[in-house]
Amino acid sequence: MPIKIRMYYFLYFSIILGLVSSCKHAPKTSEETNEVKTPVTVAPITYKSFSSTVPLPAVATFMNKSTIRATTAGNIEQVLIIQGDYVNSGQLLFTIKTREAMALERKFQADTSLNFAGIIKVIAPVEGVINSISHQKGDFVQEGDEMAVVWEQNSLVFILTVPFELDKYIERNKKCTINLPDNNKIGGTITHKLPEMDIQSQTVRYIVKPATTSHLPGNLIARINLVKTTSEKAMVLPKQAVLGNETQTEFWVMKLVNDSTAIKTPVTKGYENNEEVEITNPVFTPSDRIVLTGNYGLPDTARITIMK
Repeated sequence: MPIKIRMYYFLYFSIILGLVSSCKHAPKTSEETNEVKTPVTVAPITYKSFSSTVPLPAVATFMNKSTIRATTAGNIEQVLIIQGDYVNSGQLLFTIKTREAMALERKFQADTSLNFAGIIKVIAPVEGVINSISHQKGDFVQEGDEMAVVWEQNSLVFILTVPFELDKYIERNKKCTINLPDNNKIGGTITHKLPEMDIQSQTVRYIVKPATTSHLPGNLIARINLVKTTSEKAMVLPKQAVLGNETQTEFWVMKLVNDSTAIKTPVTKGYENNEEVEITNPVFTPSDRIVLTGNYGLPDTARITIMK
C-alpha cells in the first residue's frame, strides 16, 4: 500500500479514537453534580387510643361573696388589708373605736384608773380574696355599713360555654381536665347546667367544680377539651405531617420509599384534635416513615435528605 494512503488511514483512525476518548471522559453536567435535595424530618406511624376533642373556653368565677359590715358605730382605727389580699377565716381585718369610747376619751385621760379601750375587732368570716374595701382609716361608720367584700375561695368554679349542638357530649365528659393558661392542668367535675342559654350565640353554660382552687383568680380563662369520640387502636400522625388542598377536600402525606426519596400518598382522615390526626386509609405499617417537616410544596416524587 502506498505510504501516502497509509498516512491518510492513520490520520483518520487517530481522529476517530480521539472522539471516542473525549466522549468517555466528558464532564458531568451541573444537573448531575448539583442535585437539589430538600432537608426534612420524619415521624413514624403510631397506633394508640385516640380521642376526637373540641376545645371549649371556661372562665373562673366566684359563686359566693361575703360582705363585711361594721358591728358598731365609730371611727376606723386600723385597716389591715388591701384589695386583692388572700385572707383566712378568723383573720383580723379592721379595728373600730366605738362612739362611746370617743365620747369618754377625754375623761379616761384625766382618770387613769379607768380601763375602757372601746376597740371592736372586725374579722373575716370566710376564707377568700378581698375584692373591694369601702372605707379607710379614720372614716366614721354606722352600724351595718359595708366595709369590704370577700370572694369566698371555696366557691370558685369555672363556667364552661358549650354550643348547643355539642350538649349531647356533656354526659360522657363529667370528669374533665381544666387546662390553665400557664400549661398547668387540674381535674374538674361538670356538676350542673345553668337554666338559660345565651340568646345570641345559642350556647349552654355548665358549672365545672375544680379539684383545687389554690388561689386561682376570678375571670381566668381556661380550656376544657370536650371528648366527642374515641378509637381504641387508631393510626395516628402529628397534624403537621398531613397536607391538604385549599378547599380541604383532599389530603396526603409524603411517605419515604428510601432514605433519599419521598412520594405523595393520598390519605383519608378520621378523628383529629389540636395536635394529632387519625388516618383511616391507607393502612400503614409501624416501619413506614412519613415526612414531618419540610413537606410543604414538595412534588409528587421528591428527593430529600433526612435531618437528625
